[in-house]
Amino acid sequence: MINFDSLLNFIKTHDSLNRWSETLASDIASGLDTQRFGDLGHWLEAIQQLPAIEPQKVVLDECVSVSGNAEQDALAAARRGLQALIPWRKGPYSIHGIKIDTEWRSDWKWQRIRQQIAPLQRRLVLDVGCGNGYHAWRMLGDGARRVIGIDPSPRFVVQFQAIKHFLGRHHPIDVLPLGIEQMPDELEAFDSTFSMGVFYHRRSPMDHLRELKATLRPGGQLVLETLIIDGKEGDVLVPEGRYAMMRNVWFLPSVPTMLSWMRKCGWQNPRVVDICPTTFAEQRSTPWMQFHSLDKFLDPDNPQRTIEGHPAPVRAVFLAEAP
Repeated sequence: MINFDSLLNFIKTHDSLNRWSETLASDIASGLDTQRFGDLGHWLEAIQQLPAIEPQKVVLDECVSVSGNAEQDALAAARRGLQALIPWRKGPYSIHGIKIDTEWRSDWKWQRIRQQIAPLQRRLVLDVGCGNGYHAWRMLGDGARRVIGIDPSPRFVVQFQAIKHFLGRHHPIDVLPLGIEQMPDELEAFDSTFSMGVFYHRRSPMDHLRELKATLRPGGQLVLETLIIDGKEGDVLVPEGRYAMMRNVWFLPSVPTMLSWMRKCGWQNPRVVDICPTTFAEQRSTPWMQFHSLDKFLDPDNPQRTIEGHPAPVRAVFLAEAP
């Protein structure tokens, strides 16, 4: 089983987080219950068999990479273990020369927003829906004091653990098998909270905005990325079926609508800092993610529309502060 003792001890001794310690250990155990998740045992076995390779150089500020001296047998074992966790969606990673070419070029998104957000030096950061933790590593590389990621998918938690195995267990960063609804009400503990690629999966946009606000100390910053549509205030797409082959997509607002919702929920100074159409270069199938990707999600005769006839994916990043 994955060891979270360092994080649990940190939370118990942190004044604004210690309430979380009342439920966190049991929530982690539930989120990594091999009886609930049939493949989890195989994934855990894969990371337990990863070879020990001493990290000599770790880079987190411009990419996520680790290098060191490794025998060919160890590199082959590392590659087998990492490949056992396919599909890899967020990245890329470079692990002792093994290039994990993920579905998403998540580094491009980080480059677009890192100069727009509040500097992360010495900040306590929460990353909601963090996937395998790629952006969380970049947050640490940009100076965060500690980063806690949450994502209910156990595969992503195990992928994160594989990366941490090679980069070093001492780094103050964790990914927990939780959803935001499992966090204590009105925690008001974090300096920055990120929610990227989550909002459109939530059935109640207002509730999610309030949940996010409850995680932040007064003056703390929200960084929220979501799918949007073109339109005026009040415009919102509610796809009746799938959107770009995705299930569980509920609300795609226009930028003015999103800003209105944020103001309504009490956020201070909501603003949009980046709008970017998703391209085939940024999201695509690779040997590390061999399933269908964006090129199969769009109308082959009109790539400005999804396969269902909706506007093609455009993502926007919003910032705001907690009151």
